[in-house]
Order: sequence, then C-alpha cells, then structure tokens
Amino acid sequence: MTDYLIRGARPLGGDPADLFLSGGVIAAVGEGAARLAAGSPDVVTLDADGLVALPGLVDLHTHLREPGREDTETVFTGTRAAALGGFTAVHAMANTSPVADTAGVVEQVWNLGRQAGWVDVHPVGAVSVGLAGEVLAELGAMAASAARVRVFSDDGKCVADPVLMRRALEYVKGLDGVVAQHAQEPRLTEGAQMHEGAVSAELGLTGWPAVAEESIIARDVLLAEHVGSRLHVCHLSTAGSVDIVRWAKARGIDVTAEVTPHHLVLTDDLARSYDPLFKVNPPLRTAEDVEAVRAGLADGTIDIVATDHAPHAAEDKDCEWAAGAFGMTGLETALPVVQEVMVETGRMSWADVARVMSTAPARIGRVDDHGRPLAVGEPANLTLVDPAARRVVDPAAQATRSNNSPYAGMDLPGQVMATFLRGRATVLDGAPVAREEVGA
Repeated sequence: MTDYLIRGARPLGGDPADLFLSGGVIAAVGEGAARLAAGSPDVVTLDADGLVALPGLVDLHTHLREPGREDTETVFTGTRAAALGGFTAVHAMANTSPVADTAGVVEQVWNLGRQAGWVDVHPVGAVSVGLAGEVLAELGAMAASAARVRVFSDDGKCVADPVLMRRALEYVKGLDGVVAQHAQEPRLTEGAQMHEGAVSAELGLTGWPAVAEESIIARDVLLAEHVGSRLHVCHLSTAGSVDIVRWAKARGIDVTAEVTPHHLVLTDDLARSYDPLFKVNPPLRTAEDVEAVRAGLADGTIDIVATDHAPHAAEDKDCEWAAGAFGMTGLETALPVVQEVMVETGRMSWADVARVMSTAPARIGRVDDHGRPLAVGEPANLTLVDPAARRVVDPAAQATRSNNSPYAGMDLPGQVMATFLRGRATVLDGAPVAREEVGA
C-alpha cells in the first residue's frame, strides 16, 4: 500500500500540521511526520497548504437504488459520488427492489459496496416487510448478518402504526440498534405536493402540513421514552419539529435528528417554478423553517447533516409537477452547502462540521472505525477540503448517475481535493482514483 505524507493541512481548520498515513492508519501528526515518512520505501507527498483536513464524512441517509433501479444509481456510481463529496462511509436505505428486509438483501448491498471500494457501505434494514408497515422484518437476522445492520428504517414511508413502531423500538434495543423514522402522518398528507402554506394556496397545489411531521415525532419520542430505546428522526424540516426534539432531549429521551442540506438552504418559494427538481419529501418549507433548522443544527438540537441523496431518472423529473418523483441528489454538494450556510456565516466551525458530518453520524450508526479523531493510531479515513475554492454546480459533470440536483447553476464554496479510505486514496486532486486501483 502506498504511504502518504500530507504537508501543511489544517486539521479541523486549526493550525497547519503534517500527517503521515501508513498501513491504513494515521502514523504521525505534526513535526515527526516528515521524519517518519523519510523511512518509508513507498511514500507520496501531497502539498496540502491551505486545505482543511476532516475525518472522512459519514452519511446516515443515502439512496443507492441497487438492487432494482440501476438505471438511476448503482452502488458503484453512488459511492464514487460519495467519495468525491468527502465521504468514507454511507448508510444505504432499504427502499430498493427487492426491499432490504432480509439478511440476504442487506448482505448483497454490503458486498457490492466492498467490491466497489470507494467507501464503506452500511445497509439500512427495513423495519417492516416490504415497507408495508404491517409486519416486522427480520431485524435480528439482518443485525447478525455479515452486514451487521444497526440502523432500521422504512424511509420513503412512515411507520405509521404506533403498535408496530413500539415493537420495533423494543426489538432494536436488544440489538444496540436504532429506528430511523420517516416522520409523515399518511392521512394528513394524502395527495400532498408541497408544503402547506401561502405558496401552496397561491399555486393551487395540495398542501403538506408541518403537523404531519411534528405529530409523528411527538408520538415517537414518547414511545422511545416508554420503551427506553433509541430513536432517530430522518430529514427533520420544520420549526415545530426542532422544538419537539429540543424538548425531548431536555427530558432525557434518547433521540437524535438529522437535517438535509436542501432543508438548510432552499424554500417552498422554488415551487413557483413548477420544476419537479424542487419536489422532495419532506417538502421544502418556509424561510422561517429554514432559519429554525439552521439554529437547531448550530445549537446541537439537530445532531447531524445527512444527504438523503435520492437519484431519479430524467423522465421522472422532466415532467409536470404532479407526476414528478420526490427527491434530490446531494452527495457531491452536501459539504459545500454546509460550508456556505453554516461555516461562512460563522454559525459553525470546521470542528463543528466534523461533528455533524462525521463523528455523530458514525456514533448513531454504530460505525466504530469512522468519525475518529485525526490522531496517531486512528484509521486513516479522512478528507482534504479546499475552503477557498468556488465552483458552479453542473449536475451533468457529477459522478452520480442521475442529474436531479436542485443546485444547478449555483455558485458554492469548497472543493474536496482528496479522500482516503483506511489510508488508500479514493480521490486525488479532486478526481476519483481509477477504478482498477480502488477495489476492495
């Protein structure tokens, strides 16, 4: 394996320091790095002057679409996009075809990730058989499988039955797992097309009320308290949801929550274009909601940023609004969006970014070898970011197989220059390493 001497990077945005990666771990940090590297027979030196070094990013919410919709994304293309976005681990959601509700399917996804080699792929297991919300899936078998599933979710659908949700919370407690809930009361959102408010009334589109999300979160934090289990709230999007999670944490309930990059920056005003690129579940909310989730992320009420990367075929977005699919791509733009709205505004430091995009998601997902400190002896999972770079988003130039990015034409800061997975470069000079050099 090639060793790397990284010269002059800024760990977590702090003072410059050299890092020496050898044998899959961080072998040295600081003054001794160059001296140790001098004794390596196969070392590549990288000039990282001005670059921020972060622990490899971890996404708790990625849709890789394989098996079943390889026309929109595959494990290979999705994880390549993840590496370019600075990620070293992703959690692949269960709403594939067939659904990842058995040990066999989650092991298939896990093995595809190992073969691709861009990032570590941790499959998310379905809570219910076929995502139907009626019968618990094989939670224990998935947890005991080679994929070691610890996150369970019917994402794309809500576990609406309170009895089933209670049973799921009880079951995962013994597995050291967590239920990641897609909070959407189905009867309050029948036929809903966008956020319910002034814009939906003006456009004549069926509204998606904030209470449909908030009522499920309120119910589920109480269920988690009753059972004594862990609950994770997917893609929180409203000011009321932030308040409920804040209340639950103050009460001592073991709840965590995520926000997506698009809910940190985009609002329901974009629906005025009737462009399905801006159609997403949960929907884009108001400017007041955007401000609330930014504040919640900054003060720690919201634990992590997760992409909810949801690729779609062109025909599923290049159509009228009502027929358009819900979802947006996000793996390659997540870090730039967070830099734009949280770091550049002074609301978060780079150390905070490492917490919400690496350390905390790794902890929630029970991924022990990711989200680790940039310290001697730790796994060499890290990314180097040029915070001074800026680029205009071109979806056609991205590595993901689908082009349904809501940021097309936007000028965003930051560029991932290198990503390392256990000391092996998956991205160098902002480009993916050739496939033949990647495989597991």
